[in-house]
Amino acid sequence: MAVSNSARRRIIEWGRRALGLDVPPSDHTAAALHVAESEVPGLDRRETLQLTRIRLLGATGAVIMAISALGVGAQPVRQNPTSGMRVLGFFARAHTSTLTMCMIGTVLVIMAWLLLGRFAIGGWGGNPRHRLSRSQMDRTLLLWIIPLSIAPPMFSNDVYSYLAQSEIAQRGLDPYVVGPADGLGLDNVLTKNVPNIWRETPAPYGPLFLWMGKGIAILTGDNIIAGVWLHRLLALGGVALIVWALPRLSRRCGVAPVSALWLGAANPLVLFHLVGGVHNDALMLGLMLAGLEFTLRAIEDTHPFDKRAWALLLFGTVVITLSSSIKVVSLAALGFVAMALARRLGGGFKQVLLAGAILGAVAVATTLLVTTASGLGFGWVHTLNTASAVRSYLSLPTAIGIATGFGGVLLGLGDHTTALLSITRPIGYLVAAFVMTRMLFATWTGRLHPVGALGVSFGALVLLFPVVQPWYLLWAIVPLAAWANRPLFRVPAITLSVIVSVLVMPRGADFYVFQIVQAAIATVIVGLLLIFLTRKVLPWRNQPGVSAPSQQATAYGVRS
Repeated sequence: MAVSNSARRRIIEWGRRALGLDVPPSDHTAAALHVAESEVPGLDRRETLQLTRIRLLGATGAVIMAISALGVGAQPVRQNPTSGMRVLGFFARAHTSTLTMCMIGTVLVIMAWLLLGRFAIGGWGGNPRHRLSRSQMDRTLLLWIIPLSIAPPMFSNDVYSYLAQSEIAQRGLDPYVVGPADGLGLDNVLTKNVPNIWRETPAPYGPLFLWMGKGIAILTGDNIIAGVWLHRLLALGGVALIVWALPRLSRRCGVAPVSALWLGAANPLVLFHLVGGVHNDALMLGLMLAGLEFTLRAIEDTHPFDKRAWALLLFGTVVITLSSSIKVVSLAALGFVAMALARRLGGGFKQVLLAGAILGAVAVATTLLVTTASGLGFGWVHTLNTASAVRSYLSLPTAIGIATGFGGVLLGLGDHTTALLSITRPIGYLVAAFVMTRMLFATWTGRLHPVGALGVSFGALVLLFPVVQPWYLLWAIVPLAAWANRPLFRVPAITLSVIVSVLVMPRGADFYVFQIVQAAIATVIVGLLLIFLTRKVLPWRNQPGVSAPSQQATAYGVRS
């Protein structure tokens, strides 16, 4: 009996430690990603002049990318407005030159973003001596976004799938059952622009997004250019919500709003893939962060917890649920809101059940309302795994399965990649679920702020998801930008953002290897020449006054 009791106590002890219940706050593994930042003065005259040059460098790169998109962007197969035009059509005929333009523009934007980081986060560690103001950041971000917002789609053809799926819904068919080929026909102009791999595939998106898409389809019909423009307006609205919510969430976590905006909103992945690529992840992230801000206003800022607090909480819950009606992954944010609410109400297990019941009821009611009002039904529940048909090398379980399968082929054991993926992918799901559970407990016990815990959970989910597209990285980077400010996070996040932004080729044209090599060589030469010519007028090196080691100063407010 004594041995049995000892074993039971040991199991309970291991379980509590695995869930993070018995880990001191200072020793929590994820807590090492965060420290309160200090306020610093604004830029002086010399730094303001450098900022103007950096802003111009990024705008020049964005304009070059926008022009090159006329040739190497994701132009529609049908209704291409530049087709047959003498001047604008030239870019589509000179593939190598236009690809070189696009790569040079991409590198210029990335260089400008890294230089801007000098005045946002300083060097690799610590705070900058002087930090640019919020208005300076907003004007810079707007200047870089405008050229890409009026350019043809880049880096992805997904917007054409949006148009086709929305037209299917507008015709009264079920987009969660039929794909563009069956719903519209192979000869339809919208189907012609959908990549072959997705022509037979039903829609994997939530009912709110396709409901908005139905409205766009009613307004634009088969006019592809008008449809793309309206979908880009949705994406820009999502980016605007990110810009609104991110600084507010960062102040709650003791992080400089400009630092969060630099990494989370001015990130090249946002510019290239959410704005340039017209992805609905922008609207999903924007609604999720805005809803998170409203719920935390109720939980953290309202004393006592009165009717206004409940109104804010319910409104924020509805907004988060709406974001999950675009892509269901954002529904995870409600779990962290529930844990924060339970802690505010007393912190006991009964409070967890109460908070979960309240938020769950609101989420279910909102989802039922959207699903019923849109007339799309619940077919989206069965199409959530549609993207897994693609083998993505950014996904850790998928990369391991493919590499192991290839090793088996080399050893003469046969190609067992599919069988290996059926093992590695479920393991990835289990590990991601464990990390998320641990983060939920960390939020409940107050060891981590809900924003940080949510970001860490999304980080695990993205790394272990069966399919990871380049813009999926923003699911983790954007919320973590408001909380994780240590080099342990920022260095990998910056490095990954730069590498992925450079490696992803613009869609809309097929390139030979020699074209990519030639364009890359030209881009490297131009980049090195630019650094040499501007070495005295731009802060390529850690100049005095640009950044300094960590300083002791007034910290940004932290709420818990």
